[in-house]
Amino acid sequence: MAHPITPLSPPLKDELDIVIPTIRNLDFLEMWRPFLQPYHLIIVQDGDPTKVINVPDGFDYELYNRNDVNRVLGPKASCISFKDSACRCFGFLVSKKKYIFTIDDDCFVAKDPSGKEINALAQHIQNLLTPSTPLFFNTLYDPYREGADFVRGYPFSLREGVSTAISHGLWLNIPDYDAPTQLVKPRERNTRYVDAVMTIPKGTLFPMCGMNLAFNRELIGPAMYFGLMGDGQPIGRYDDMWAGWCAKVICDHLNLGVKTGLPYIWHSKASNPFVNLKKEYKGIYWQEEIIPFFQSIVLSKECTTVQECYVELSKNVKEKLGSVDPYFQKLGDAMVTWIEAWEELNPPKEAAAAAEPKSVKKEEPSPKSK
Repeated sequence: MAHPITPLSPPLKDELDIVIPTIRNLDFLEMWRPFLQPYHLIIVQDGDPTKVINVPDGFDYELYNRNDVNRVLGPKASCISFKDSACRCFGFLVSKKKYIFTIDDDCFVAKDPSGKEINALAQHIQNLLTPSTPLFFNTLYDPYREGADFVRGYPFSLREGVSTAISHGLWLNIPDYDAPTQLVKPRERNTRYVDAVMTIPKGTLFPMCGMNLAFNRELIGPAMYFGLMGDGQPIGRYDDMWAGWCAKVICDHLNLGVKTGLPYIWHSKASNPFVNLKKEYKGIYWQEEIIPFFQSIVLSKECTTVQECYVELSKNVKEKLGSVDPYFQKLGDAMVTWIEAWEELNPPKEAAAAAEPKSVKKEEPSPKSK
């Protein structure tokens, strides 16, 4: 007698949230439906909170606008950027899942060289669930991929690797260029599909892009703060860069790994380079001092958690970058506020259990949902 086939559950279905910052209707999700529909979405609406954002039928989601941010965080809402995609980190804050995948609303499903549609989320999950090798570079790249291994001469003592905290994906079509590069190469498109995943070595920084990114929230979540950008701030389009520099320094200190390469998404829309230049121009100057700061930072041995590392980093930001511009004093304070908000919404399990009334069910924030 034939037995019915039990359908396979999508990987990490109950352990992963998808965070999307947006100012528009999310029609782009239709193309992603085969891959993303089983998962829970956290949509962070930027801009006018009275605008109605339409989400295709069949998706399980929460939608937060600026009014919700203010309601949930109160005075601490000042650390969440407005009119900038940096607002996505509010979704990281309120999620209760172990893993996060975040994607922009102008990113679509890409195809590999054979014409097969790429399940970007599945590749991110594979990256996160296999170790990284930040201490010794493997010339066949990720040794944990099918068909690869450690090459001759790779120390056996390092072949267990370390836990992977971040998976950084790439883009076909519109590359993630800064405004000056956009201006001199307005028609350039990325058509190169490189079938590789590699660990970024310890001690090496990288320019993290938030439009195709996944991370282990339990390992590195408190460091994934996208800073103060956008409305009322002197800088924009450096939100993901800032988070990447902070997170990489902390990953190196805590012996965690960061991977980059696959998966690819199709980035469909080139932003206006003149608008971008207005947002970026101070950052282009400042990064020549910001990057040496991160390259030279040494966190103390007493910092054994991400939160402790991040608070110490915030003090260094104020002390060593405050002379570059008063903005960094404000940013250092916002970093501390972010950690306070994180610990308020994500208390340690022991403390949360002790604080929970025995006869009263704790109320969660009540965002819009469908």
